[in-house]
Amino acid sequence: MNRCSLALLSAAAALGLLAPAPAEAQAACGPREQLVKLLSDQYKEDPVGIGLAQPGQVLEVFASSNGSWTMVMTMPDGKACMIAAGDNWEMVTRVKGSPI
Repeated sequence: MNRCSLALLSAAAALGLLAPAPAEAQAACGPREQLVKLLSDQYKEDPVGIGLAQPGQVLEVFASSNGSWTMVMTMPDGKACMIAAGDNWEMVTRVKGSPI
């Protein structure tokens, strides 16, 4: 099982959200505060990026110093879902005029 599947399963279990569907097919969702605490406590991940996805939906990227990362989508009602996770996150600083 890869890190994304483990993270989604761990979050779903911690938030009491396990459903009968396969882990890869579901997102772990719950109150944003609980999801952020779980990412901080279990994976040592903190916010490194944020943006508006759809009206009222906020996309955040959380990452740790060891390279793990998680993408979280928060809805207007405060419900947040882990939508992707992985390893080897690197912050990129682009120099104006140079390709990434």
